[in-house]
Amino acid sequence: MRSSYENDVVAWSHEQAALLRSGQLSALDIEHIAEEIEDVGKSEQRELANRMAVLLAHLLKWQHQPAKRSKSWETTMRYQRAAIVKRLTRTPSLKPMLTDPEWIEDMWGDAVELAAKETGLDSFQESCPWPLIQATSVGWLPPDLH
Repeated sequence: MRSSYENDVVAWSHEQAALLRSGQLSALDIEHIAEEIEDVGKSEQRELANRMAVLLAHLLKWQHQPAKRSKSWETTMRYQRAAIVKRLTRTPSLKPMLTDPEWIEDMWGDAVELAAKETGLDSFQESCPWPLIQATSVGWLPPDLH
């Protein structure tokens, strides 16, 4: 019995993989397979954007709230940087995103929103003040504001 894409995507994916492996190409659900392949790329992009937003939010908190700096913030920044490097190493086609102004603007908005939510502050820069290559560098911290 065949599962439909809409009813059970996991069962459908197993069936599609079995059809591919057995060479039954005419039975494949090509349109949905193409959508799923595109979604893999989008998922990788979202993962990178989420990790960058968390890192940048913590850098903002570090810069704007020096009295509240903690080992927890340092740990989060170290963890996010390592995860970003791993993602970029495994998926090098994502590297151009780090210099894409539109992507940076969207991701920066997420970082500011997260930092504002966690700090109660609303005086963050309109655009990312640091090159992302610098922000992702191990041990780098933004300069104090005061």
